[in-house]
Amino acid sequence: MSLVNAAHGRSEDTSAESPAGAPPRGARRSFRQVAGAYAALAKPRVIELLLVTTIPAMFLAGREVPDLWLVLATLVGGTMAAGSANALNCVIDADIDKVMNRTKRRPLVKDSVPRRGALVFGLVLGIASAAVLYFTVNLLSAILAIATILFYIFVYTLGLKRRTSQNVVWGGAAGCMPVVIGWAAVTGTVQWPAFVMFGVIFFWTPPHTWALGMKYRDDYERAGVPMLPVVATAQHVARQIVVYSWVMVAWTLLLLPVTSWLYATFAVVAGAWFLFYAHRLHASVRRGVETKPMALFHRSNTYLMIVFVALAVDSAIGLPVLGLPF
Repeated sequence: MSLVNAAHGRSEDTSAESPAGAPPRGARRSFRQVAGAYAALAKPRVIELLLVTTIPAMFLAGREVPDLWLVLATLVGGTMAAGSANALNCVIDADIDKVMNRTKRRPLVKDSVPRRGALVFGLVLGIASAAVLYFTVNLLSAILAIATILFYIFVYTLGLKRRTSQNVVWGGAAGCMPVVIGWAAVTGTVQWPAFVMFGVIFFWTPPHTWALGMKYRDDYERAGVPMLPVVATAQHVARQIVVYSWVMVAWTLLLLPVTSWLYATFAVVAGAWFLFYAHRLHASVRRGVETKPMALFHRSNTYLMIVFVALAVDSAIGLPVLGLPF
C-alpha cells in the first residue's frame, strides 16, 4: 500500500510540461500503459486484502466449500465494487495525493488518466458491479455492494476523512462489508456470524491504519488530513493501537460457537502473536527509543490473513463446532 515517489530523468524541454513520472505531453502511450493506469486507480493491492476476507466468509456461511462459480461471480462483482470506490476516491482526493510522498505516483497525480476519465471509470465499475452481483449472485449482495460504495465516498471520503481523527474508525466500516456480501451471496440473508466477522475487520482497521499513519505522519499533516498520529502524541496513538488490538482479538473469539477447535487454536495463537508486537510498539514509544510502526502494519495484514484462512479451512474440513457453552 505504500508508494514511494521515484525520481525520473526528463529532458529539459519536457520537465516544465509534465508532472514527475508522467510521459511528455503529446507522447503516445500504448494500450497496455493506458489500461495499467486505469487499473491502478482501482488500487488492486487494497482489493487483494478484501478478497482474502470474502472467500472465508462464504466458506463459513455454508460450513462447507461453496459453489466455485458462485465464489467467482461474487469475487468479480466485489472486485468491481471495490475498484469503483477506490477510483472515485482517487478523483476526490487528487489534491491530497499531490502533496503526499506516499501517493505522488497515482494516475491522476501523474496525469496518466484524465480526471473525467477516472470519474466515468469509477461510475461504470460501480454500475457494472451491481449488475454482475444481481444477475449472477442475488439482489441482496448487489444492494450491499452499492451501499458500500456510497458509504465509502460520501461518509468516509467526503464526510470524515478531512474532518476528524476518528476518520478510519468509522469510515473503515466500508472495508468490513466484503464479509457481509460474501455471507449474503451464499445464504441470501445476513446473520450474526457475518456481523462478528464485520467487527473483526472493524477493530482491526485502526491499528492497521494508525501504524501506517505513524510512519507517514508528515505526509498526512502536509495534506491537512487529521489522522490520529497527526493530532495526538505518539504515546496516545500507541496506547489506542493496544486497546483496539485487544478488542479485535477478543472479538475473533465470538466465532467459536460456529467453528471448531482448529479455528479456536489459530485465533488464540495468532492473537497472542499480534498483541505481543502491539505492546512492543507501545513500550518502544514510552521509552522514547526508535519505533518501527511499519513492522506492525505488515504483521496486521498477516494476522488478518491467518484468522480468515483458518476460518476457511475449518469450514472446509467440517469439524464439529464448539457450540454455545449452555
